[in-house]
Amino acid sequence: MRPETAVLNVQGPYRVYTEFYRSNPGASTVILVNGSLATTASFAQTVRNLTPRLNVVLYDQPYAGKSREHNGHQHLISKAEESRILLDLIEHFRASHVMSFSWGGACAMLALAQRPRRIESAVVNSFSPIINPPMRDYLDRGCQALADRNRQQIATLINATIGKHLPPLFKRFNHRHVSSLAEQEYAQTQHHVNEVLHDDLGTTLTAARDIDVPVLFVNGEWDEYTTPEDARAFGGHVRDARFVSIAQAGHFLDMEHKAACEGHRRVLLGFFEDRGEVRDWKAMRAVAV
Repeated sequence: MRPETAVLNVQGPYRVYTEFYRSNPGASTVILVNGSLATTASFAQTVRNLTPRLNVVLYDQPYAGKSREHNGHQHLISKAEESRILLDLIEHFRASHVMSFSWGGACAMLALAQRPRRIESAVVNSFSPIINPPMRDYLDRGCQALADRNRQQIATLINATIGKHLPPLFKRFNHRHVSSLAEQEYAQTQHHVNEVLHDDLGTTLTAARDIDVPVLFVNGEWDEYTTPEDARAFGGHVRDARFVSIAQAGHFLDMEHKAACEGHRRVLLGFFEDRGEVRDWKAMRAVAV
């Protein structure tokens, strides 16, 4: 399926590259939010999992991917600014759902806290409000590699930590992608890492109390960086928080192997379409057979 592409003006100075995968007439629309160092290409498998049951919107942040060439990069962008960009896109595409991956969860939750009128539900993948010891070690080493602009070290670190369960082909693609990014993308990621380390995700947790739609938190059973147990701490902040772990999956969920991909697909469609496939979200451990 080929997407409809456009470069949109959002939040005044920014121009954002978008892809719109239009599915069946009457299908609701979900907008996907990337994690750090990622682009629309990172969601290729997720798009296949969601279409044609849902319309899907992808976009690149102003400093990344196909948006980068359209922006001047006079200053670094905060997560709060990213959340306002997301709110503009929600209105433009009339999205009913938001889905984020990894550090995109901070942007998504800050936007959801503004209670966008169109949004009915959200899924937050591979995100946690707790910086546990493995995550802190990863961020500390990543921050140093970013400060040194050691491209090979950054790529190797990602594959050895949060990407450890990716198949070899995906690791090679990931290494090539991460080690060849533009200076602005490294600077922006370093800025976001420093934001996280500075307030320990406190801003996101404070905002989470204002979210008024159901939010499903999905984490991989093998993910030691954003664990299912740590994600459950959102239950004390998000009014309608639900939790699922994907069996035998790490941080990258649907990219890691076929069973994890299928388990993730069933969870997403079951939640977004509310078809009753999953009755006890708080206790579920998704297993694909």
